[in-house]
Amino acid sequence: MRFFAAARAAVGQDEVTVDAATLDDALRRVAATDTDRWTALQERCSYLVDGVTTRDRSTPLAGVATVDVMPPFAGG
Repeated sequence: MRFFAAARAAVGQDEVTVDAATLDDALRRVAATDTDRWTALQERCSYLVDGVTTRDRSTPLAGVATVDVMPPFAGG
């Protein structure tokens, strides 16, 4: 899993390796440095699962190489 912007700040790392069956399971296994912020942020994030955008946390991860955690971005 790769983390960007506010997600990276909450987790305290750019990326982690997680073995999980679903996106929700993977998110629960992340050991964040700021757990309250990480928990709240997950509801607002979009996720790229091998490049495909989803907000469905029941998305299966079997055979998935990369999950990107994308918090809302301001500006443009």
